[in-house]
Formats: sequence, C-alpha cells, structure tokens
Amino acid sequence: MPETPPPRRQDEAAEPVGTAEVAGAAEAAARVLCDVRALADEPPVPSGVLWKLAEPGRQLDANLIRLPAHARIDTHAELDLDVLVLVVTGTGVLDTPEGPQPLAAGALLWLPHGSARSLSAGPEGLAYVTVHRRRPGMQIGRRADG
Repeated sequence: MPETPPPRRQDEAAEPVGTAEVAGAAEAAARVLCDVRALADEPPVPSGVLWKLAEPGRQLDANLIRLPAHARIDTHAELDLDVLVLVVTGTGVLDTPEGPQPLAAGALLWLPHGSARSLSAGPEGLAYVTVHRRRPGMQIGRRADG
C-alpha cells in the first residue's frame, strides 16, 4: 500500500498535479491530498480552516475546519449549494428546525441548499470536512441597469 504523504497545512503550496498547469480534470492525477485526522489532531489552534482544496482545475471546494470547545456557528442557510460535512474529531450538535442532532467523529451530514442550521462544538472541540460544488469566480462585467 502506498505511503500516505505528510499532512499539508492550508498555507503550504500543493505539489504540481500531473503535467504543468493542468488545464482540465482529464489530465489531473488521482492522489492522496492529506491526512485530515493528523491535521485535526495537531495542537489546537484558534478556530478556522486547517486545510483547503486548492488544486487547479477542480470542480469542488473542500475545507477542514476546527472549532474550539463550545464554539458556535450561528444559524444560517446556504441558498445556492448543497454541502456535505464529515465530522473528523470531537463532538458537537447540529441544530436544525427539526431539532438538535448530536455529532461525533464519523458522522456524515448532508445540508441541502436552503436548509437553516447552526453548529456547536462540544467540550473537546470539533473538526470537520466540508465539500460542495465550487463557486464560480467573481467576474467583472457591466451592470444590467447601466
């Protein structure tokens, strides 16, 4: 079995994928990107993104996020994108209009676009991976009224 590469922090550059400046997914090479459990188990840092998918030509966005003990993400809804969430370490609670749902490592959640939710970390904090379709980049153009 191939050796897993060492974890890569979000601020570290990715190694080149396949050929120089990959133009499309057909040219990209499948590979292991990081060990999310190793990154999540590093000494605690303030909450935030520990890793993000930044490969050229990707169609997805993905992040490894850590919330410290008892931290909370207030109620919100993603109107445009479905989001898949995988709890890596810790515990917490997903609050939805249907009621609270306890979370622990291994829980896989689907957050359909438009669904309202909040997230609270438990006493040991919470680390989770989010995956969703990549948002299109901002574009410069003319306003419709101008």
